[in-house]
Amino acid sequence: MKRQLAALALGTLLLTPAARGAFLTLDGAPLAVEAAPVYDWTTYVPLRAVAQALIPDAAVIWSGDHALVQWDDFLLSARPGDHYLTYNETRIDCSGPVRLESGRTLVPVRALAAALGAGVDWDAATGTVALTTRQPSQDAPDALFWLSRIISAESRGEPLEGKIAVGNVVLNRVKSPDFPDTIYGVIFDDRWGGQFEPVRNGTVYDEPTAESVEAARLCLEGVNTAGDSLYFLAPHLTDNHWTMENRTYVTTIGCHWFYQ
Repeated sequence: MKRQLAALALGTLLLTPAARGAFLTLDGAPLAVEAAPVYDWTTYVPLRAVAQALIPDAAVIWSGDHALVQWDDFLLSARPGDHYLTYNETRIDCSGPVRLESGRTLVPVRALAAALGAGVDWDAATGTVALTTRQPSQDAPDALFWLSRIISAESRGEPLEGKIAVGNVVLNRVKSPDFPDTIYGVIFDDRWGGQFEPVRNGTVYDEPTAESVEAARLCLEGVNTAGDSLYFLAPHLTDNHWTMENRTYVTTIGCHWFYQ
């Protein structure tokens, strides 16, 4: 009897959404693809089906040892075994390796969504990965690339909450009429001698830490720990306290003070 109960319990476990694969929706409607497999807590999706669902004009081909997604001046490359996608020679880190199974190229859904400018959310109750269409943008992959680098350079050693807060400041500036309207533009804004020290000293070009990449992903998905802050500083590391004297204090996280 105990063996029968154990077998029944195991059968139930094997049928859970996470075990059998996640269902996919696009803008609330079911996406006509097979259930997305889950490996090591990472949900994978078929590159061709999802890329063409998000960008109907995209061409998806196989070239040499990698799959390519092409549309206009956009070129995305996925090579089985790599832990990254390549967008116009820019690497986008993945949470797991690109896979080739039964003739399908499978890629981690969050990395692909970031590359194609889509939103992604996970509903654990229904085992559903919900994709949302955003206006395709050449800046989307660069967003993760540059946001993770400025976060890493500005907040290496800070807790994840503090890294996210630095990313929030950059994204808040993108939305503000007082700053450039792209992440790249905000980071490399050269008014008043430059906005960020890592741009001046070159550390913004260093490879970001894994936690900084994760913080950038969370920022781009809407996680916010800094409210409407537009400025931050570490008071004990600078003699320039203009922000403290002229802006409204919001919060302190780690060594950084944040201001509106």
